[in-house]
Amino acid sequence: MPNKPKRRIAHRTRGIRQGSITRLMSPSDLGEIAKPFVFLDLFDADRPDSEGDGMHPHSGIATVTYLLKGSIRYVDTDGRRGVVSRNGMEWMKAGGGAWHGGGIGKPEGARGFQLWIALPPESEMDPAESVYLAPEAIPREGPVRVLLGSQGGASGSIRPPSPLNYLFVTLAAGERWLYEPPEGHTVGLVAVGAGDLMASEPLRFGDLAVLELSDAAIEFEARTDAEFILGSAVPHPYELALGTHSVHASRQALRTGESRIARIGARLMADGRLP
Repeated sequence: MPNKPKRRIAHRTRGIRQGSITRLMSPSDLGEIAKPFVFLDLFDADRPDSEGDGMHPHSGIATVTYLLKGSIRYVDTDGRRGVVSRNGMEWMKAGGGAWHGGGIGKPEGARGFQLWIALPPESEMDPAESVYLAPEAIPREGPVRVLLGSQGGASGSIRPPSPLNYLFVTLAAGERWLYEPPEGHTVGLVAVGAGDLMASEPLRFGDLAVLELSDAAIEFEARTDAEFILGSAVPHPYELALGTHSVHASRQALRTGESRIARIGARLMADGRLP
């Protein structure tokens, strides 16, 4: 079978930085092009924070938080608390409504990515679920850690809400790696968490690249030791109904989700878990 043509970068950005967080993508910009991937934050804090848990709500989405360095604390609607360490992952499928929070761990600060994934109508009102994975629980295939989906012979333990892969890749300087997405995965993005890469053009730490709509392969070469996340997916064919903390596939679902998270918030406040 002949090789597919190599895929190119269609859009790139360095996002908007506010303190230790850089918003690389949101639904009002590249998230509309890259959906189901709708928000992507790069956080990079060199010291622990002194704030509280910062509990806040979501509905209609799933979040994936992956740690490249340091640790983060977490707390969720069910009262679970703990720490996610380097190369660990937090999965929170908000579905019909959930609250979570946390902060930067001690003493080394943290660097990592948080991705929001829009849920399809059949699961946007599902019960919430949270999963916290230690590094050894995340499967590997060569230079890839499989956060969601599959790569080669490795498959993630969490079932994605729609057909997608979300991978963390580590390459040594001079190393090359070719990604061939599954058929139909015409959405693609790459964000660099450390080092410098060559894809169809140079990428460096802090860059987000959204790939052209295609399921062609893309080749990476590390110019220095490099770490990056890579997402590919079947397009999310629904409009994005946006709330302050929620993303749904319709205005009616958004109203329902926001009503549910308000009720959960009232319960948490009554229990003394919110200020």
